[in-house]
Amino acid sequence: MKTSYKRRMLLMGGIFAFCLVFVAGRLCYLMIGQADKYLALAKDLHQREREIKAPRGNIYDRNGVKIASNKAVYSISVIHSQTKQKDKIVSVLSKELEIDKAEIKKKVYKNSVREKIKSNVEKEAADRIRKYELAGVKVDEDYKRTYPYNDLASKVLGFTGGDNQGIVGLEVTYDSYLQGTPGRILTLTDGGGREIDGAYEERDEPVAGNDLYTTLDVNLQNYVWQACEKVKKEKGAKRVSMIIMNPQNGEIYAMVNTPEYNLNEPFKLKGKKDKTTGKKRQELLNQMWRNTCINDTYEPGSVFKIVTATAGLELGKVKVTDHFSCPGFRIVEDRKIRCHKTTGHGSETFKEGVMNSCNPVFMEVGARVGVEGMYTMFGRMGLFEKTGIDIPGEANSIMHNKKNVGAVELATMSFGQSFQITPLQLMRAASAAVNGGTLVTPHFGMKAVAPSGKTVKTFEFAKKKNVIKKETSETMRELLEAVVSEGSGRNCKIEGYSIGGKTATSEKLPRGTGKYISSFLGFSKAKHPTVMALVMIDEPKGTYYGGTIAAPVVREVFKVALPYLGISKDYTVDKTEK
Repeated sequence: MKTSYKRRMLLMGGIFAFCLVFVAGRLCYLMIGQADKYLALAKDLHQREREIKAPRGNIYDRNGVKIASNKAVYSISVIHSQTKQKDKIVSVLSKELEIDKAEIKKKVYKNSVREKIKSNVEKEAADRIRKYELAGVKVDEDYKRTYPYNDLASKVLGFTGGDNQGIVGLEVTYDSYLQGTPGRILTLTDGGGREIDGAYEERDEPVAGNDLYTTLDVNLQNYVWQACEKVKKEKGAKRVSMIIMNPQNGEIYAMVNTPEYNLNEPFKLKGKKDKTTGKKRQELLNQMWRNTCINDTYEPGSVFKIVTATAGLELGKVKVTDHFSCPGFRIVEDRKIRCHKTTGHGSETFKEGVMNSCNPVFMEVGARVGVEGMYTMFGRMGLFEKTGIDIPGEANSIMHNKKNVGAVELATMSFGQSFQITPLQLMRAASAAVNGGTLVTPHFGMKAVAPSGKTVKTFEFAKKKNVIKKETSETMRELLEAVVSEGSGRNCKIEGYSIGGKTATSEKLPRGTGKYISSFLGFSKAKHPTVMALVMIDEPKGTYYGGTIAAPVVREVFKVALPYLGISKDYTVDKTEK
């Protein structure tokens, strides 16, 4: 009996001891092994988190001039559980933030953890709100994008939204580099979610975004803008656009689309249009932000003869010394297609035909090359594809289906009509024609640099070499130099500099409205081009010939840009000879 009792006592004691050891072990595991986990859970339960926005990376031009930066602003929010004088809060915030009382009241009385009242509040207003010492009202630091040059390169840079994310332009293309890492403020709260007065705040500092260095040059951009504004006013034009690019590597020094808009007020329309609302307002804003150099296509007109001439030379269908006859028109099937000189150029060589921008000569070259040959060269010179520029929304060419191209279509295509391309596609093709045969990618991005100063990414862009032979390119440079020195582009001639180029006057669709786009493409030095410019004057009043009104614009820009870019003169002019 005693033995049985002792056994039961020992068993119960063993079970009790085992439970005690198990509980002690479990407590040690939870209190020591899992301490970090439960500390984090406790913090989550008793801490409130507020985000601190990170400053967005700056944007610089090629010389290190800041063209987009940040301004310190503040965000105002309300924590429902901490508010005490709700009516006073509504009154103060309505007054200082200039927001309707009903809108603020809805947020202040809403039973939620935290309601944001307004972002991008200026420091002066934020300081005034702080002085009221309103319980439950939080004033946190924030950043607002700012552009020191207002409307300079507006349709290239683009802008950001209220959350500091890129919306259009370079701001959205390089958003992943420019965006920083947000920080946070952790505040201790009681069981009711109320912040504990005097409690220590944990703060994780934000990390600024990477800086973006671009190929733009502020000085050139500004000068080109002035030149475009001047001719726009003089000719009463609808708009004027101009691009300056290095044809050797695709770096864009300047891109202007007048009229531009103020990047610091991107949602403000000019004049009475600003009162427009709804869908119509959004359409007007989209139109204002539109970059016509990239987003729109047009009939290039006679500048496209660069491509036709290149095709003829590359495929061996024409030589510089070949002779042609221009009676002022050419009959193609049932059509009489005229030359711009209605009395004709008479007998001329191919070189003279290029210098005179003679339509019958190029119609003949187009016929010799044929549809298959022309489309082959279009493909090689990048006219069936987007250029790949690092700005969103790029348009592509609008071409005839090859099987639908007859003799009339081939004739009009040879001098730049009956199809559409973007200005940038034209510049890319022209660059390949004169740079030795390399198809470059036009671009703005150069590198992304961390706040520490370390380069995190050097941007590289595709090139296709040998799309035409170097000999073809050399001949094209000589022909286009003759256009400026002796032919239709002589209004771009600058003493001491060898310049090549091509004029164009293209009638807009529908025909017969009297609306034209006057343009000129020029480059220097003629023997080794390192700068190329294309200007387009949309719907000029009065005289509208490209050689008359567009070539002088490039001339005025080149007179400043060539020495500025370190391009020396090719020759000197003897005073007696002059």
